[in-house]
Amino acid sequence: MTPTPIQEQCIPHLLEGRDLLGTAQTGTGKTAAFALPLLQRLYGDYRQPGRGTPRALILAPTRELAAQIGESIHTYGRFLNLRHTVIFGGVNQFHQVKAMNRGVDILVATPGRLLDLMQQGFIHLNEVEVFILDEGDRMLDMGFIPDIKRVLSHLPAQRQTLFFSATMPPKMVELAHTMVRNPVRVTITPDQPVVESIAQKVLFVGKKDKDALLVSLLSDLKIKKALIFTQMKHTANKVAAKLSARGINGAAIHGNKSQAGRTRALDGFKQGHFRVLVATDVAARGLDVDDITHVINYDLPMESETYVHRIGRTARAGANGDAISFCCAEDRAYLHGIEQLLGKPVPAEIDHAYHCREAFRSSLPAPKNFGRGDGNPRGKNAHTSGRRNHRGMR
Repeated sequence: MTPTPIQEQCIPHLLEGRDLLGTAQTGTGKTAAFALPLLQRLYGDYRQPGRGTPRALILAPTRELAAQIGESIHTYGRFLNLRHTVIFGGVNQFHQVKAMNRGVDILVATPGRLLDLMQQGFIHLNEVEVFILDEGDRMLDMGFIPDIKRVLSHLPAQRQTLFFSATMPPKMVELAHTMVRNPVRVTITPDQPVVESIAQKVLFVGKKDKDALLVSLLSDLKIKKALIFTQMKHTANKVAAKLSARGINGAAIHGNKSQAGRTRALDGFKQGHFRVLVATDVAARGLDVDDITHVINYDLPMESETYVHRIGRTARAGANGDAISFCCAEDRAYLHGIEQLLGKPVPAEIDHAYHCREAFRSSLPAPKNFGRGDGNPRGKNAHTSGRRNHRGMR
C-alpha cells in the first residue's frame, strides 16, 4: 500500500506527538492519517481505560461521519487490545452509557450528545491525551462552535491536538489557533479543489422538467450507483418517491429521518440494495461509500465549497467518477460561484431532450431563500437556527 499525500505528510509528525493543522479535501485518506498514529500511540503505552474517561476524543459534525470514523478505527485496530465507541443523538443513550461505563480508549462523538452525557456525569474528559476535531468548517456551518468551546474547557491543557478542515477561512484559522500549540501545517492540493478524475458537466433544464431529466439519465445503465443531492428535505423525499414509482430502486436520507431510517438507507446503498441515494447536504461530507459512479446535483448548492464536497463522494481511492449538475434559470448565480471557485467553467451539455434555452441564457440573481433546508447556515440568526436544526441529528 502506498500512503496518500496527507498520510505521508501527517503520520511522521503525529508519531512525534506534534499538534497538527490539516487542510484537505474529502477522499484524501484523512481518517487513516490520524487514526493509525493514534492507535499506535495508545497501544504502545497501553493501560486499562477508566470508567467514563477516554484517552482520546474525536469530534465529528454528523452521525454518519462519526459512525464511519468508528468503522475505520474498528478496521485498523481489530488486532489491538483497544476499546472504542461512537456516541451521537437520535438514538437511546443506554448502550452508549454502558460502553462508557466499561471504559473506552477512543471516543468518537458528535458535540451535542457528548455534552449531554458529560452533563449527566457519564463522561469525563480529564484523561484525554489526544483531541481530534474533524471537518472544522462543517462544525462552523452547523453552529457547533459554542459547543466545541465548551468541550475544550473540559480538556487537559497538556494534550496533542489535531484540527482538520476541508477549507480554512479566517474564522477557522482563528478557532484552530485557540486549540493547537506550535502546529505542523499540512495543506493538500489547495489549488485543485476538485480531483482531476471527476468528469463534470452541467445540464440546463426548466424546474418542471428536472424529474423527467433525472429519470432519463438513470436509464443509462452505466450509472450503477448514484448519489443525488437536493437542497430541501421534502424534495429528497419527493425525488426518491418519483424514482421508486418509475422502478428505480432508491432511498432518501436527511436530517428529519430517524437514525434507524438513515442507517437503513445508507446501509442499503452501501450494500447495493439501492441504486440511488437521494440526500440533502447532511450527507455531503464524511459519507464514504465505495463505488459511487455518479453524483447528481438535482439542486445546485448555495455555497460553492459545498459543490466540491458533494462531488467528492465519487472518484474515491483512485477511481474515476462523474458529476452531473442540473441548472435552472434561477440557479445561474450559484453556477457562476462554483465556476469561480474551480477557476474554469463546468462543461455544458446542451444536446439532451430537456435542454432549456432560458436557463442557458439566464443571468438572474440568486433567490434570497433558495435552499433553506438542511445545512443552510446563512442569514439572520444563522448559527442559532443551524444549531437547533442540527442538534436533532447529532
